[in-house]
Amino acid sequence: MLNKTAMYKNYFKVAFRNLWKNKGFTAINITGLSVGLATCLLILLYVMDELSYDKYNEKADRIYRVDGNLMFGGNHFILAVVPEPMGAAMKKDFPEVEQETRFRNYGGFLVKKGNQNVQEEKVIYTDSTLFDVFTLPMVSGDPKSALVNPNSVVITETIAKKYFNTTDAAGKNLIVNDTQNLKVTGVIKDIPKQSHFNFEFFVSLNGSIQPFEVNQWVSNNLNTYIVLKKGADPKALEAKFDDMITRYVGPALKQLNMTMESLKKSGNYLKYSLTPLTSIHLHSNKTAELGANSSIEYVYIFSVVAIFILLVACVNFMNLSTARSSGRAKEVGVRKVLGSLRSNLISQFLAESILITFISLLLALGIAALLLGYFNQLAGKEIGLGLFIRPWFLPSLILLMLIVGLLAGSYPAFYLSAFKPIEVLKGKLAAGFKNGWLRSGLVVFQFWISIVLIIGTIVIYNQLSYMRNKDIGFKRDNILIIKNTYPLGTQADAFKNDILKVTGVVNATKTGYLPTGSYRNDSPLFLDPSLDQKTAISLQQWRVDENYIPTLSMQMVAGRNFSKQMLTDSSGIILNEAAAKMLAYKDLIGKKLYYIKNFDLSKKDIEYYHILGVVKNFNFNSLREQVTPLALLLDNENGSIAFRLNTSNTAAIVSEVENKWKAIVPSQPFQYSFMDADFDNTYKTEQHIGKIFITFAVLAILIACLGLFGLVTYAAEQRTREIGIRKVLGASAGTIVGMLSKDFVKLVLISAVIAFPVAWWAMNKWLQDFAYRIQISWWIFLIAGVVALVIALVTVSVQAIKAALTNPVRSLRSE
Repeated sequence: MLNKTAMYKNYFKVAFRNLWKNKGFTAINITGLSVGLATCLLILLYVMDELSYDKYNEKADRIYRVDGNLMFGGNHFILAVVPEPMGAAMKKDFPEVEQETRFRNYGGFLVKKGNQNVQEEKVIYTDSTLFDVFTLPMVSGDPKSALVNPNSVVITETIAKKYFNTTDAAGKNLIVNDTQNLKVTGVIKDIPKQSHFNFEFFVSLNGSIQPFEVNQWVSNNLNTYIVLKKGADPKALEAKFDDMITRYVGPALKQLNMTMESLKKSGNYLKYSLTPLTSIHLHSNKTAELGANSSIEYVYIFSVVAIFILLVACVNFMNLSTARSSGRAKEVGVRKVLGSLRSNLISQFLAESILITFISLLLALGIAALLLGYFNQLAGKEIGLGLFIRPWFLPSLILLMLIVGLLAGSYPAFYLSAFKPIEVLKGKLAAGFKNGWLRSGLVVFQFWISIVLIIGTIVIYNQLSYMRNKDIGFKRDNILIIKNTYPLGTQADAFKNDILKVTGVVNATKTGYLPTGSYRNDSPLFLDPSLDQKTAISLQQWRVDENYIPTLSMQMVAGRNFSKQMLTDSSGIILNEAAAKMLAYKDLIGKKLYYIKNFDLSKKDIEYYHILGVVKNFNFNSLREQVTPLALLLDNENGSIAFRLNTSNTAAIVSEVENKWKAIVPSQPFQYSFMDADFDNTYKTEQHIGKIFITFAVLAILIACLGLFGLVTYAAEQRTREIGIRKVLGASAGTIVGMLSKDFVKLVLISAVIAFPVAWWAMNKWLQDFAYRIQISWWIFLIAGVVALVIALVTVSVQAIKAALTNPVRSLRSE
């Protein structure tokens, strides 16, 4: 045992001496490996963060969200919400359901702080059973009674400190919207960032639900969660949903002159399913989510990229080790003559590899820690270094070090230890560059990855550019949006008219429904007063004023816009092209569409709209989705005011608007944004992915260049005599550079041929998530190939020129 310990100690001692002796080689190797390992560590932090969402809940493995899947009126709805009574019905009818709770998102509200109001957006209305489902530790108050009574609210520690300067805030009051008094009945710890919802105000749902929603089975508005009892099978529970739909939804459909049978025969359907809580963040992108979710695709992509970059770094080690094989050959020969076994030599070289990996790993930890802030900006994350102190982290690092060390050092170890001592001592080394098929294959592998990443970067950049510049049916530039204008009350029109007098303001519209907003309303309309489902069309219904279309520079394709001079326009309706396409009429103008007033099925007060015109389709959802049917209705809706500007001096206008706002409602917060910025925020995820891709592509190329540098060094060493003879015979430096570069150009071209179809397949699959997308043009592949070729030539030329300019006498003497 002592002998083995001494032997291994000797291996590492000799390894350290060799590495110190060849500082340049060691520095390049450690740089490549440390950058590759740092990249892997950062991506590991990202992946672990993504996979940890909602797992802080003690019952996370038993919590499910009930989701809806509806086809009606020509529209398909994939929803994260269900009817108001569903949660209670499931708990009553299904014994495997332990508990249920619901969320209703009515948007934010104003909270009084001193003499000023503060706009708070992280507001949700919920049941008193919230704390029986989710793990939200309470630091003040009683979770069993906290949300039982109407007008009660539970807040987070941050909000308690913000408004009361203490976390012991239970029993205190908050004034909301200047009119409502909410009693704080509990304070909870701040919700972890790794949660698919991050609210700060939890208001009692008791007494807060709109009357038309109560016991309403054909309106989907509440996010509903259930906890299953231990051992319960969610699939078996889902199988019972059809009977539940028939039992509860069937009677509600009869009020609309429908039956479940007629619904199915007409091609419509109503289905519900369960989504595991821990799957929501990465696997759910449905209508009415409680927050912006991510995608499991990006976890897969980044994981693969991390592995590829690490492999590229390992390939560098192999190439750089074999590049200096001639320098180690005599060492191997002498040691073999002195009796060293091949196994001992392999162990020696693997010890060097593991030592380099250990040093690289230490550097990688430092690099990852230093770059974590920058990486968080790229990824839009708030990842901390907490994972570094997890119990499993150190063993994982040791395992990673051994795997990388053995992987990177295996080929050099077996290659160098195979040298025959007689041939080595005679100066005969086997296999020059042209016969090094494995080394060539490794270079192809490196540049294959680099080219794929270059193509991916170009495609992502072009798609993002396409979305920013696409004609989306309205002009979003130079639109100033004043948000939450409800406090203006009856003075809203006067405020709007005053701003219209400001130089540089050319038009304005007052509405809560904007293409870049989140305020939405979907309801059915019917072609005849019998409300026959066969004539139903389901569409968005937005309440706007007569200035909406001109302010946003939308285009009418038929009929006319609303007019204040036409009193009958109060019952008028303007459809978009998608809605018009669903109707059976050839001439739409003047035709009627029927609806139930206030959606009260019991009264069935049927009224109608008459069609005034058709507006060109405009994108009001993400460009991942096709434009769906939409209707504009004339109304005095006071959610926000949008102003069109024709000046570059926007700062002065914003300042003047703020002054006029404060003159009317001095205690209310002034909130504004620009529509083009709101539009860009829709694609934050893609923007983050694009930046990360560019970073990864640059890193992969830099690491690959290190490997290429090593290989050309090897090629120059193996052809030292040939280069000397060619120079003596009159070969120019350019000829020598061309000779050494030719083989590497071939390798890059082979890499491109392999990379092109792989990159096309991968990026074409990514683009399928967008309803509106670019075509992957041939020039993208040409650019990627040329960039890779230029980078390779520059890298090769540095060492090739050095070899070509070497005195031939020295070259021949060295032989």
